[in-house]
Amino acid sequence: MPSDFVGTGAAGFYIDPLYFVFVLPAMLLAFYAQSRVRSAYGKWSRVRNSRGVTGVQVAQTLLPRENMTNVRVEGTPGELSDHYDPSKNILRFSPAVANQPTIAAMSIAAHEIGHAAQDRDGYLWLRVRGGIVPFVQIGSQLGYLVFFAGLMAQLEGLAWLGILLIASGTIFALVTLPVELDASNRAMRMLEQHNLVTSAEEKRAARDMLNAAALTYFAAAAQALSVLLYYVMLLMRSSASSRNRR
Repeated sequence: MPSDFVGTGAAGFYIDPLYFVFVLPAMLLAFYAQSRVRSAYGKWSRVRNSRGVTGVQVAQTLLPRENMTNVRVEGTPGELSDHYDPSKNILRFSPAVANQPTIAAMSIAAHEIGHAAQDRDGYLWLRVRGGIVPFVQIGSQLGYLVFFAGLMAQLEGLAWLGILLIASGTIFALVTLPVELDASNRAMRMLEQHNLVTSAEEKRAARDMLNAAALTYFAAAAQALSVLLYYVMLLMRSSASSRNRR
């Protein structure tokens, strides 16, 4: 998150209350989303799935049946740190997901396998997201510095360049949404098609776990978009003020 300092005065920098008008709703959504996913994970990590399969066993079942024998499975430390690495075709599961036969472990493993299936199929939005990562890294490091430098020096073009760099992170967050939703849809299809969920109740439980996780990506996108809109508003307000002083 960038600095919230957006102006200067006799006492130095100050915080613009409008920042919170723009960003606070998205921040509250993010807090709710994190609470929701923690709650769902806490609930379904205590409920054994009907097949008694761990995340690793889910992968061992689904990968060959889905023609992804080139994908390897490794462990990764932490909690909810599970991910698919498309550069190396590796699924990395946290200890709880890898080793416990719970609904949460089964759902999370299937979701990450959904990402591997996207990679196998050349899913457009996954390719777009991977392609913009270098620009996002540059934008996240330089965008706010360029923006504030332009704002303080009253160089509107430089400030707009900063906005464009900041926007790369917003685009990344928005592109992530279809990627994650599609991975969850693929996960449910695979779990049902290969008989890893055996009842309507278990299907609802798996869907609840996946939906809770998806909410965090909606919150991240809303937060990134609200921050971007705030800085656009800030620049437009500064430009209007400069014109009025002439």
